[in-house]
Amino acid sequence: MAEIEILSGLGEKGPACMLLTINDRRWLLDCGHGPEANAHFDPAWLEGVDAVFITHDHIDHIGGAPYTVEKGLPIYTTQRTAMALPPAADIHILPEQGVTTIYGVNLTTGRNGHALGGVWFHFDVGDGLFYSGDWSEESRWFSFDEPPKARTAIIDCSYHLDDIPQALRISILNDLIDKLDGKILFPVPPSGRAGELAVHLTERYGLEAVMLDPECRAVISNSTKNEGVSPIASSIEPLLRRGDMEDARFLICDTPNADGGAAWGYVRAWHESNRLGKDVHVIFTGHMTAHARGIEKVGGGYFCRWNVHPPLSHQKNMIKKLGADRFAPVFCQNPQDYLKVNGFGAEVFLEGSVTL
Repeated sequence: MAEIEILSGLGEKGPACMLLTINDRRWLLDCGHGPEANAHFDPAWLEGVDAVFITHDHIDHIGGAPYTVEKGLPIYTTQRTAMALPPAADIHILPEQGVTTIYGVNLTTGRNGHALGGVWFHFDVGDGLFYSGDWSEESRWFSFDEPPKARTAIIDCSYHLDDIPQALRISILNDLIDKLDGKILFPVPPSGRAGELAVHLTERYGLEAVMLDPECRAVISNSTKNEGVSPIASSIEPLLRRGDMEDARFLICDTPNADGGAAWGYVRAWHESNRLGKDVHVIFTGHMTAHARGIEKVGGGYFCRWNVHPPLSHQKNMIKKLGADRFAPVFCQNPQDYLKVNGFGAEVFLEGSVTL
């Protein structure tokens, strides 16, 4: 017998955490913290767990890993994601593309188009269980692999019913940039949209207009050696060989909500010098926490989404490609709205657990 239980992530953009039970084994799929500061990983979720599987290294999927390491649990993840884990972690490497048999269960992994080393999971149980983690099929930077058929799916619906494609998002971003005078800071996750955003800005404004902070340079340098990254990465290699540039107009910096790293350093200095909203600005391109929303309120902060999750039409296509009979829309508020949406051809389940 097998069962999947959504411990966290259903009805909120909160910590990703699913519990897969197969006979007498209990496997935790992701162990997130955040993205809001008060959205904690609950150590009780590890009760009776035999192993943890992590899709990628963004905090809302990996932030609770120190608890798993403290308990000495084996962690299954890719080589790249493992780099974000504490040194004492009991790591079992999964391929970015391939099949791994674990205690008689075949686990297929494929690149998720969302983060360096990020993968989706497909477990060969109950006519197939697909867990997307976060995913995108619109990236020019990361590759996406098609998953096998699955009767049951838990899919990333972070954008809820929004169906604006990336091409239009980029057009909106260009219009916003053209209206602003002075420097613009883009807070980003280094292993996520940093590289792709750098490519876009250099293509439109030139290499001299763009600067990557040391953390982004280090992560992107590593990512250019990864087979899952597009050849377009070579176009920004000059950015990776040079240091900080005070005269660059666009600053691409860690962290995504400007609550740490170089991004927070710039925001704090600009606010204290009364420059924010005058000759310097901040554009947030992903999920905004309370900290980021606070920066937006004081002036000089803007939100302009860069798609790194699937729009509604891609969600529908995924369910069709999987041939799924049922799915859970996770990582969004108001998942009950999906009960009223046509075009999925599958039952929506919102309860905590489902027998596979």
